[in-house]
Amino acid sequence: MSFQDPISDCLTRIRNGLMRGKTHVQVPYSKLKHDLVDVLVSEGYLKSCSKTELDDKPVIEVELKYHNSEPVIKELKRISKPSLRKYSAASSLESVKGGLGSFILSTNQGLMTDRDAKAKNVGGEILCEVF
Repeated sequence: MSFQDPISDCLTRIRNGLMRGKTHVQVPYSKLKHDLVDVLVSEGYLKSCSKTELDDKPVIEVELKYHNSEPVIKELKRISKPSLRKYSAASSLESVKGGLGSFILSTNQGLMTDRDAKAKNVGGEILCEVF
């Protein structure tokens, strides 16, 4: 099965798992999606992720994170879409929800949050917003 937007599919699987109270979700593997989930883990939005095999196909096993039985992620939204790409320079990146959330950017130095991009003074494609 091919997806038009695999990043959006990954974010939707995480969002749906959180709404249903699941502890784990599985996402079809790609390096970009694995890097995206790694950034979410390093920022503390998810517990962990690992690459595993399911029916001889690689998948990313994502462990979701809750605090007092409420999901840590309140909002997970795709910004740059295949039909309309959104790019930003480091100087023009605004904070998400007054600094409580993050943008995840795809830069020439890899995937990183808006805070890391500002610190390294690199811009890129704004993949998603997480709060």
